[in-house]
Amino acid sequence: MAIFSPSGVYCVELTQTDSVVLSPGQVLTLSCKLSGYSVSDSSYCTDFIRQPAGKALEWVGEICGDGNTYYSDKLKSRFQVTRDSSSSTVTLQGQNMQTEDTSVYYCARDSQ
Repeated sequence: MAIFSPSGVYCVELTQTDSVVLSPGQVLTLSCKLSGYSVSDSSYCTDFIRQPAGKALEWVGEICGDGNTYYSDKLKSRFQVTRDSSSSTVTLQGQNMQTEDTSVYYCARDSQ
């Protein structure tokens, strides 16, 4: 993604881990490596969104630059978003994954 501003062009890149296949009950761990902004930048949050085949996008949760986390009411009991400033990585962990959790998962930057 390129962001244009009067002072120049900024490039923001979020790189996700490869696809994973899980059995019911297993733990999901997906990482998102950030480039172009910091995990501790208070202007932004990093979100995880998922999309089951043939269905609409569904917001899972986010972690913001101030460290606060927010989750979908439906999913908050099983999902956690954490960050590692030293590696500029945000991680989504899902517990007790089930077949209904089968989706394409995305990470995205969001303004706080």
